[in-house]
Amino acid sequence: MTTPHAPLTDPGAVDALRGDLASAGYDADHVPDLLGADAHHALGRGHRWPALHVTARAAAAGSNLATLTRLFLLGTDEAPDAVAAALPGLGVDSGLECGVLEPAAAGRVRAAVDIRPHADDRRSYLVVSDFDSDSRPGPVRADHVLGIGAASVTLARMVIRRPVGRVLDLGTGCGIQALHCAAHSDSITATDTNPRALALAGATAQLNGQSWDLRRGSLFEPVAGEQFDLIVSNPPFVISAGEQRFEYRDSGMAGDELCRRLVADLPAHLSPGGTAQLLANWMIRGDGDWRWAVGPWLAETGCDGWVVQREVAHPAEYVSLWLQDTGEALAADAQATQDLAGQWLDYFARENVTGIGMGSITLRKRPGRAAGTPDVVFDALAGTGDILTGPEVDAFLARRAYLAGQTDADLMDTTLSLAADDLLELRMLPTTSGWSPVLRMLHRPAGPGASVQLDEWGQALFGGFTGAVTLRTQVELLAAAHGLDPGALAAAVLPAVRTAISRGLLHPTEVTGFSA
Repeated sequence: MTTPHAPLTDPGAVDALRGDLASAGYDADHVPDLLGADAHHALGRGHRWPALHVTARAAAAGSNLATLTRLFLLGTDEAPDAVAAALPGLGVDSGLECGVLEPAAAGRVRAAVDIRPHADDRRSYLVVSDFDSDSRPGPVRADHVLGIGAASVTLARMVIRRPVGRVLDLGTGCGIQALHCAAHSDSITATDTNPRALALAGATAQLNGQSWDLRRGSLFEPVAGEQFDLIVSNPPFVISAGEQRFEYRDSGMAGDELCRRLVADLPAHLSPGGTAQLLANWMIRGDGDWRWAVGPWLAETGCDGWVVQREVAHPAEYVSLWLQDTGEALAADAQATQDLAGQWLDYFARENVTGIGMGSITLRKRPGRAAGTPDVVFDALAGTGDILTGPEVDAFLARRAYLAGQTDADLMDTTLSLAADDLLELRMLPTTSGWSPVLRMLHRPAGPGASVQLDEWGQALFGGFTGAVTLRTQVELLAAAHGLDPGALAAAVLPAVRTAISRGLLHPTEVTGFSA
């Protein structure tokens, strides 16, 4: 019996599977309980043997949950009678027929796809994908469908979760972004070039009781002429000479052309006031600034934006990362892998690529005919506290939009208060007359990029931000106390005030929605 190219396309079989998984308690609550804290944490770090040990004992004792965990999470071969007991509604023969199971050695069966419990702060989900090279050693298939990984979790964490109408998940893969977006949207359209990905995304939707409009095609071709309130994308952004060896990773376009085109085409498909959030990689050439690579992409969009570079990989490091991800680094033909790596590095050398930037791009289309130069911020944020979350991104965009409409005179007549979690860090050096301050840094530990350096006048001024009086009054009082010109003092502190508002360190007392 052959497994279909696109598995789990029979709605009846998916419904039967859904019922069996629910009956056994195969979800994000019961599976961790089965494994226990130690084995669960070890599995999260990539160590499978404790989970294998725990579930082997439980399965031998007749636990259907343990058998399903071994099948769909750990990727083991199991006896057909144990699988039949764990999947009474679907059955082994139907499981083989619909492509969720496949024959294994010695008459046993194994899962053909990874079905992984996943949870957010709302509910538990099931996500269908292919097993990665850690579970099934060797290079993955060309139409491999990536499961839940660090990149998909990063994007899901940073997506703004405001209620919206239409959502587009461009390059949906296993459907993890669409799954999260369904909780705060009226409709989901999900696209991909890979038929297998669309099949597994459809299974993910059905297993979770959701319905998405699934369309095949590249970039915005499947949604030509349509607009969306939110667009999310974890595209095949890996940079190479343009070969498409793995669909989840390679776009078939040379360099970072895919990400450039994606950004350029986004505005036409965003509703007024709509937001797009995507992950991207970009090439850094020679000793150039990374912003030179990404800046031109956004220059013609007319959208406000926030571009964040999380890390930079050197070419050899980058090539090694992606050879490892596909399992090619462990391939039997070591010479072929070395040749492939060499060709990849030669391409980077020809292009004078000295680094590959990895990060995210958020764009917001100004509503109506809003005037003014688009506001785009470029940040290199690599600190442990610089994690982007949906609330932080939403608040940052709101603060930037507020500041764009405020003149210096407007700000002078505003009352301001410090954020509750602000910290003032002082660094001092010993001198002949005692300690001398060399750094005054106000920062918000949980805010990405949330810091501003102050001078002694800024420190004094910021200490009075209690929401009681206007900035103008505070400046006048401070100037009078020290014999300073109020206008000169205002000009000196206003840039720091704007930065502090932008980063959530200061809040105008009459405005809401600026806190994450």
